[in-house]
Amino acid sequence: MSERTTSASWASGIVKALELEGLDCPAMFKQLGLDFAALDDPDARFPQDAMTRLWQLAVELSGNEAIGLNMARVVRPASFHVVGYALMSSRTLAEGFERLVRYQRIIAESSDLSFTLGPEGYSLILTVHGDHLPPTRHSAEASLACALALCKWLSGRPVQPRRVLVQGPQPKDIEPYKVAFHSPLVFGAPHDALVFERADMEAPLPTANEAMAILHDRFAGEYLARFSESRVTHRVRQVLCRILPQGEPKRETLAQALHLSQRTLQRRLQEEGTSFQALLDDTRRELAEQYLAQPGMTLLETAYLLGFADPSNFYRAFRRWFDETPSEYRARLGAEPAEVNAARMPACTTPAR
Repeated sequence: MSERTTSASWASGIVKALELEGLDCPAMFKQLGLDFAALDDPDARFPQDAMTRLWQLAVELSGNEAIGLNMARVVRPASFHVVGYALMSSRTLAEGFERLVRYQRIIAESSDLSFTLGPEGYSLILTVHGDHLPPTRHSAEASLACALALCKWLSGRPVQPRRVLVQGPQPKDIEPYKVAFHSPLVFGAPHDALVFERADMEAPLPTANEAMAILHDRFAGEYLARFSESRVTHRVRQVLCRILPQGEPKRETLAQALHLSQRTLQRRLQEEGTSFQALLDDTRRELAEQYLAQPGMTLLETAYLLGFADPSNFYRAFRRWFDETPSEYRARLGAEPAEVNAARMPACTTPAR
């Protein structure tokens, strides 16, 4: 069996959590024989045992046995790799956690998640596996704290679990756990878990966007399907999806977002049989199909969401893609044209960090 790995996105979150303790993470990586610069490569992976040793060293240097809880203070959708953007687009937290379960292996292969509805409500149950080394409790506690913080980040309001189950024994100081979870705590539990009220999990999310959820599901599915490959194509699509509402995307901006030079980006896309312009056109075409299928989306909104400063450019591109006008396309779908609503803001823009 190949060794379990953790994504650079999740490892970066761990580093940010450790830096809150004032730890010198570059020095720690060097001591553990890890490449700190690889954190900037979204496709890089770190061995699970290396992350275990990192947690152990962090506790040794900081003396903070609850250091894993720091992850709650640094969590962002980006910490969850491509999966984070699928979570943002979900209709509810329940739907988001179902996606998290489906794509968990992208984030870290060491964790198994389940999300079930029972008499108490919804339970997010976590099991962390070691590789050659047994897992630390800090890894599991970081994941629990992260999951709860993500609920607040996505919903825009505090979400308080009914109960928090922690597999590890009760520590001498439980105050950090009270601060992190604000919920009844059960230590020495059979597994690590968050138990949520059903209403909290089924409430609509302000970031919900069905078209974007479909798109990001495809991105995550593609990544999972070619897990062992370092392809840049799906990463370009992901970034395009984020920046298109900001206007016509530039190759330079895209390269910077991927931490690549423009020349390297061009070369890697050529190696994968495509180009920046081809991906831009393809992503716009697929998004246009999704947007026009939504009756509440006006043609003007669609043009701007696709990054067209001039709507006439969108109409020309659409005719080239589908050999008909956007209005004809929508009429063929049977979707009623939306009334112009200049106040509507595009739902696919990412929140400010």
